[in-house]
Amino acid sequence: MSVPFISFDEGEARLDWLRLTEALAAGHARPKAEIGDTFLRRGDDTILSRAAWIDGLGSLVKTATIHPGNAAAGLPSINGAVSLFDDRTGVLAAMVDFHLVTKWKTAGDSLLGALRLARKDARKVLIVGAGTVARSLYEAFGAGFPDARFTIWNRTAAKAEALAAECPGMTVAEDLEAAVRDADIVVCATMSTEPVIRGDWLQPGQHLNLIGAYRIDMREVDDMALQRGRVFVDSFDTTIGHIGEIAIPLESGAIARGDLLADFYQIEEMRRQEDSEITVFKNGGGAHLDLMTAQHILDQWSDQAARLAPQS
Repeated sequence: MSVPFISFDEGEARLDWLRLTEALAAGHARPKAEIGDTFLRRGDDTILSRAAWIDGLGSLVKTATIHPGNAAAGLPSINGAVSLFDDRTGVLAAMVDFHLVTKWKTAGDSLLGALRLARKDARKVLIVGAGTVARSLYEAFGAGFPDARFTIWNRTAAKAEALAAECPGMTVAEDLEAAVRDADIVVCATMSTEPVIRGDWLQPGQHLNLIGAYRIDMREVDDMALQRGRVFVDSFDTTIGHIGEIAIPLESGAIARGDLLADFYQIEEMRRQEDSEITVFKNGGGAHLDLMTAQHILDQWSDQAARLAPQS
């Protein structure tokens, strides 16, 4: 039996952002994932191999190569491969395009956090950072908050202007502080190792959604931002001790472990208590989310293939 390879275009044509968030929520209702990460580094370059196994769902290995210098040569900075395995037999069930899984996992994870934590009347979304992830955030949050108006800010204004020209209705912010103060939802997706967002800029009722920091030396917000908000993460296991956004303030004592209120395995606890509070969500990623996303992609691909198969 041949193993399917699901290409980016073939897979994306069958996907829907809200259905994906439902699949992610359902995945966290299953037994807790077993996960393992391996990092290898050479200067600014990183090889990250992530494995996950969820009893009853399946297993996955995803390897990512992260070479920030590729951008100067016009190449993607992040590449890799995804292998999805059958839960019962361990047989390779599918190879799924790496960029497809990464796009939908990353933005879908943050969208699920925002749907749980942002005010229901949130309309103004600020995206900080104009890299590859920003476009998928525009798509995902546009589906989750269909009445939203989008603004983008980037250190290099030309990149923000180029993305805004491709995203209908998106405007470019010149002043980051003013843009943060005016937003209902702030989604930060940068490669920064120093805080970009300051806690004293935040306003009552805002939702802050953090994506970019993925290494122990990276963070996008200062201590005050975490201290002012009620803080949630997608996974305790992939953020505590692994990502600077959480690890650095925990180590310094700026926040305590008890300040991290819930992850997706306690999704019913991930909610606002009142409209005026500030909520913070840290997207840490993890192979278990890749597994849930890849399995959802395979399910949607298989359903479509079955519908198109000739009838005997």
